[in-house]
Amino acid sequence: MASLDLITIGRSSVDLYGTQVGGRLEDMASFNKYIGGSPTNIAAGTARLGLKSALITRVGDEHMGRFIREQLVREGVDVRGVKTDKERLTALVLLGIRDEHQFPLIFYRENCADMALSEEDIDPDFVAEARCVCATGTHLSNPRTEQAVLKALEIARQSGGLTALDIDYRPNLWGLAGHGDGESRFVESEKVTRKLQSTLHLFNLIVGTEEEFHIAGGSTDTIESLRAVRQVSPATLVCKRGPMGAVVFEDAIPDSLDEGQTGEGFPIEVFNVLGAGDGFMSGLLKGWLTGEDWPTSLKFANACGAFAVSRHGCTPAYPSWEELQYFFRTGIKNKALRKDAALEQVHWSTNRKNDWSTMRVFAFDHRMQLEAMAKEAGVSEHRIGAFKNLCLDAALKVSGGSSGYGLLCDSRLGREALYRAAGTGLWIGRPVEWPGSRPLTLEPEIGPDFGGLVEWPVEHVVKVLCFYHPDDSAEMKVEQEQTVLRLFHAARRNRLEFLLEVIPSKVGACNDETVAKIIERFYEIGVYPDWWKLEPMKTTASWANACNAIERNDPYTRGIVVLGLDAPQAELEASFQLAAGFDLVKGFAVGRTIFGDAARKWLAGSINDAQAVEDMAARYQSLCAIWDAARQKAVSAKGGKA
Repeated sequence: MASLDLITIGRSSVDLYGTQVGGRLEDMASFNKYIGGSPTNIAAGTARLGLKSALITRVGDEHMGRFIREQLVREGVDVRGVKTDKERLTALVLLGIRDEHQFPLIFYRENCADMALSEEDIDPDFVAEARCVCATGTHLSNPRTEQAVLKALEIARQSGGLTALDIDYRPNLWGLAGHGDGESRFVESEKVTRKLQSTLHLFNLIVGTEEEFHIAGGSTDTIESLRAVRQVSPATLVCKRGPMGAVVFEDAIPDSLDEGQTGEGFPIEVFNVLGAGDGFMSGLLKGWLTGEDWPTSLKFANACGAFAVSRHGCTPAYPSWEELQYFFRTGIKNKALRKDAALEQVHWSTNRKNDWSTMRVFAFDHRMQLEAMAKEAGVSEHRIGAFKNLCLDAALKVSGGSSGYGLLCDSRLGREALYRAAGTGLWIGRPVEWPGSRPLTLEPEIGPDFGGLVEWPVEHVVKVLCFYHPDDSAEMKVEQEQTVLRLFHAARRNRLEFLLEVIPSKVGACNDETVAKIIERFYEIGVYPDWWKLEPMKTTASWANACNAIERNDPYTRGIVVLGLDAPQAELEASFQLAAGFDLVKGFAVGRTIFGDAARKWLAGSINDAQAVEDMAARYQSLCAIWDAARQKAVSAKGGKA
């Protein structure tokens, strides 16, 4: 059996999407960076829907090429066919949203990496692994890339695979429009028509808009053009009609488009048409390759296209399979889908990347405590930054490049360590609260409008500690809740995950319901943390209540990490044993139990750097082993998997 469902082949670029909406591209002040290019979008879109997808293309040997490769891996796309071109740059596209009708874009593709794709890049064994090869029109525009595409198609056909074509006609990329006309979708050309028609017989499925079938068929009459395509190809033809949906023709072309097979449509507000066709194609391929009939496949395609036109960006807009099913269950609640808060929560939470099913976090974000230690040792607070570098060294030593490890570090006292941690594979949490504040206030770097988050790397997780209790005064609750709510939305706006830490025991008496009540309250006001950080509760009932409260409100949450509160290792071991019995608890985030003794001695000058690192690494490793053993014991007791 084929190990891959789909291989797409062709363009791969970095999309720089203007973040301001309603203005000219000339006036755009900032951009969001996404992967782009029709085959790349389709590979990622189908992977989100559960297909085993791969991509054949070339990228440059530079930062943008590495970004594409790494993002595809995060999306679950097989990148064995993504070749690195050491001579050419990765293609770039600048895009904007002027209004609901104008979407200016500029292609930067002069001698770009993906247009150097050649026959030598096509591995017959790799192509033969796939049930289907999907090509797009642009790579038929150049003799070198055309030969690569034709080779892949022939291999697929010889091995019994299916073939699909998204016509994806961009006159600019065929040399028929100027650099400033990237938005152009149709220019008549007999040369392009002849080129397309010379390959159409190679496909089982051909998909395009009416304008794209006009170029493929050589006529601006849609029925006539479809009949011209039918004369040279027996493929199933899927004609997209914008807001009127799409129609499928398996046999002869009738006299009216309305006589084709159709699927359920989704009338929504158009925000951004760029990438909508690739979203549509992703849904269509999902249905086609999993044996659905055409009405069902078109339903998938129309829904994915609806998501695409309602959101910013191309690939980031596409749904996960879970999100698509949720949408089918709930229907359209708001025609501006991006403004449907419940749907956007499902979109966000089911498209997060990286596996953090195990969390062993070394927390050295402590500021107040380390400042007190430095004062006690009679040394400058500047020494704290150097010590936090040693903490990072210990974390890296224990993790050894393996997954499931992380750190909490601040930027006020630990900036160098925080920046060094980038790209190490560690989970990185970064605190924003002013230490010990109640009511909650934030570090000055966040700014009064929380605009400081715009400077954060997207791999950083916003962590906030709130000393909150259900018995707080109404005034205290309102002030703290408003701060947390604003911070949550600021994090989402900047595409940052959010960790909420609550410690009620420091401000009031607690029982088995206390933490669960706090969790319920934050969900009630609209805060959906990606992570919860909870103190080590002492009863099974308290953990059960907390986990139930989270799962009722957010079944897609990342999970819970247990904090340490400077507890001795033996006490932490007991709390780990209890917490590990709950699948929602993914691990721990512990600090002073690991670094406390080493910090005092190092700041006092009684141990050197190597000794401090060794001491912390040993304690950290011991806690990791304790957690792993506790989790394994819990799994064994359940007779299943974690």
